[in-house]
Amino acid sequence: MKTEINPSSVRKPFGQYNHGLAVPAGARLLVTSGQLGIRTDDTIPEDVESQAVLCFEAIKAILTEAGMGFEDVIRISAFVTKREDFPIYMAVRDRYTNSPLPVSTLIIVSGFTRPEFLVEVEVTAAKVD
Repeated sequence: MKTEINPSSVRKPFGQYNHGLAVPAGARLLVTSGQLGIRTDDTIPEDVESQAVLCFEAIKAILTEAGMGFEDVIRISAFVTKREDFPIYMAVRDRYTNSPLPVSTLIIVSGFTRPEFLVEVEVTAAKVD
């Protein structure tokens, strides 16, 4: 079992995440590359919500292929290009997070390899088999 780490000496998390998550010895780890909001036919939605959903659906497929699910995600790192997209991204992220909540980082960036991309998400997952 993963152990949530939220010391009382640290401010309560701003959202649906934990400050720390301890993984037991022997857990199998999966680390994903950053997933972008692009469909398999190479089309890219124009809005951040649709792109974020595509990112998380791609991550879901990777987790499934590895015999894992969102309950196994221990860390989410995300990057968005506009500060005003922060709440939209967070609402999508929160639809995919499970208990125990992962640790999470969100960074505002100036852009990605193509200007159409608005969000990128990567995760680390751990599972004891």
